[in-house]
Amino acid sequence: MDKTFLMVKPDGVQRGLIGEIVKRFEMKGFQLIAAKLLIVSQEQAEFHYAEHREKPFYGELVDFITSGPVFAMVWQGDDIVTLSRMMMGKTKAVDAVPGTIRGDFSIHTGMNLIHGSDSPEAAEREIGNFFRPEELVTYERANSRWI
Repeated sequence: MDKTFLMVKPDGVQRGLIGEIVKRFEMKGFQLIAAKLLIVSQEQAEFHYAEHREKPFYGELVDFITSGPVFAMVWQGDDIVTLSRMMMGKTKAVDAVPGTIRGDFSIHTGMNLIHGSDSPEAAEREIGNFFRPEELVTYERANSRWI
């Protein structure tokens, strides 16, 4: 079963959208196997955005993700990396179509509510940045044979 890392960013937490976002992934049939509310440390933020280190907006990314609580999650399901990114919508608010999380709720490109891993390799790295292995709880859902 594939895994991905998703994070409701500070703007999504402050706007009270955690429940709505979790609901969408549950309704899709994905399984939540870890979650926590936390303040991202400087070290975690720098590791998380390492590929953007040389870009002019790097400092803004780090400042934003450390500016307030985030809701970090690990989800599992078939093709979850690809499907969760489709559910999130395009990064820029103006490009995100209605029906996606960003299309329905995002109003600012710099504050786009949610982060999702863009590859299985990124998911593994990001999960390791925010969760210890023993924090991932695998279980069989009662309705798993119907999904």
